[in-house]
Amino acid sequence: TCASGYDLPDINCPDCGTPMNHDGQNIPFETFLGFNADKTPDIDLNFPSDYQATAHEYTKVLVGEHNVFRAGTIETVKDKTAFGFARGYIERLGIDPNTYPKAKIEYLASGCVDVRRTTGQHPGGIVVVPNDHKIYDFTPIQYPADDNTESWKTTHFEFESIHDTLLKLDMLGHDDPIALKMMCDLTGIPLHSIPLNDKKVLSLFSTSKALELQRDYLGNKTGAMGLPEFGTENTRRILETTIPKTFTDLVIISGLSHGTGVWAGNAEDLIKNGKTLSDVIGCRDDIMTYLMSKDIESSTAFNIMETVRKKDKYLNETQIDVMKAHGVPQFYIDSCNKIEYMFPKGHACAYCIMAVRVGYFKVYHPLEFYATFFTVRSEQFEIATMVAGEAAIIKRLDELKLKSRGKEKLSTKEDGIQKTLQIALEMYQRGIKFSNIDLYRSDSSKFVVDHENNAIIPPFRALDGLGENNAISVIEERKKGKFTSIDNLLTRTKLSSTNVGDLKSLHVLDDLPEDDQISLFDF
Repeated sequence: TCASGYDLPDINCPDCGTPMNHDGQNIPFETFLGFNADKTPDIDLNFPSDYQATAHEYTKVLVGEHNVFRAGTIETVKDKTAFGFARGYIERLGIDPNTYPKAKIEYLASGCVDVRRTTGQHPGGIVVVPNDHKIYDFTPIQYPADDNTESWKTTHFEFESIHDTLLKLDMLGHDDPIALKMMCDLTGIPLHSIPLNDKKVLSLFSTSKALELQRDYLGNKTGAMGLPEFGTENTRRILETTIPKTFTDLVIISGLSHGTGVWAGNAEDLIKNGKTLSDVIGCRDDIMTYLMSKDIESSTAFNIMETVRKKDKYLNETQIDVMKAHGVPQFYIDSCNKIEYMFPKGHACAYCIMAVRVGYFKVYHPLEFYATFFTVRSEQFEIATMVAGEAAIIKRLDELKLKSRGKEKLSTKEDGIQKTLQIALEMYQRGIKFSNIDLYRSDSSKFVVDHENNAIIPPFRALDGLGENNAISVIEERKKGKFTSIDNLLTRTKLSSTNVGDLKSLHVLDDLPEDDQISLFDF
């Protein structure tokens, strides 16, 4: 199967152009369901967050309303919380806990650890019951928080306890579909027309040359910043070490970055010692297909793969002997035993397709890429710094870097601002700028593309403390006519005096008088 999903041997894929016998993705169906259909499949589906609930409801149509239930979760009491309970109990007895033996408090706390504290719902898990069974064959069910007005019932048992018995659909909300739709809408480019083998786009994962930066203050060795799944600092470091060239390389790296015990102390060391990406284990499917290429019987290869990918399980002596007998090198066997969790190749391919498509817009339609990034993926803004320009952004990033290196760590908000400003700086260094918030051109929540000025116009929500409803009120009122004064703006919209003060400080309202009173000096 190629990167676009076609199974057409010996010709080029009609979507991604990949020669089928060169860079296709070998994803045997057996890794999904087992050789004898005896494995519970792992089905993950990503939907735009605003469509997730609709997709959930459709499962009732697809498999029957009485066959689907939300997967329940159970939150238990953790060590620190249990210690707090025990300490509080000692206080209620009238004893000073500071003078009470700590060991006795810990002993009391141990009886509370792992006791159920509350129940909840998996964010996207839908449990599917076969037609010939009822949910009560597996678990009781309940309304979440005992609210019988809810449209979904939840499994009373935590899904982990029935994981290998019932099928679960993971139908999660995801930003990638939202981002891709926005970029396609802005450019008019059909999603499936985007090639997956464009050399400039693929080069983003190993060098930043395709971005044609006029300056490079951040010194990033790749152009992957801002690309989904590949833009994090950790994954960019993997890219710098591995220097991928093909889509297949990206699939392996996606497995390395999402697995546990797969990269650090494992594949990373192998690559630094001369191995290549094709030598190391990236995705779980690779184990089975590699072992089968060594003439290991298929079901044995499958069982070894399942042993490796499951946490806290190690290869047994029989499995190791089989691998050695078929010429599997020792470094490969050792690597298997270091792995705790492995990513399925199907998931990796889906993420890589997303990343390459987003990368296409980053290379060829940067205005739309950055407008979408700040709209969909950024939550924290320092709009005054962003509008002030490149020098102001560099100064602020230096301040944040200095703070992060000291004893005082960055707050969650500051960390978000830092990531936003890094992308903003890259944008400036490609020759694109931010315009100021515009009373008549800014959107309530989306960054607007301004091709004429090679700029992006921030929305009202980028202003700290200016909520969505307040921003929408400005959009609605400006349709009725221009604002004649600051007083008129306050009267007609839901903007607070604080919001107006912030807009003033950004010089957004410089052309508006304070009120509508006419002075002789106006004539």
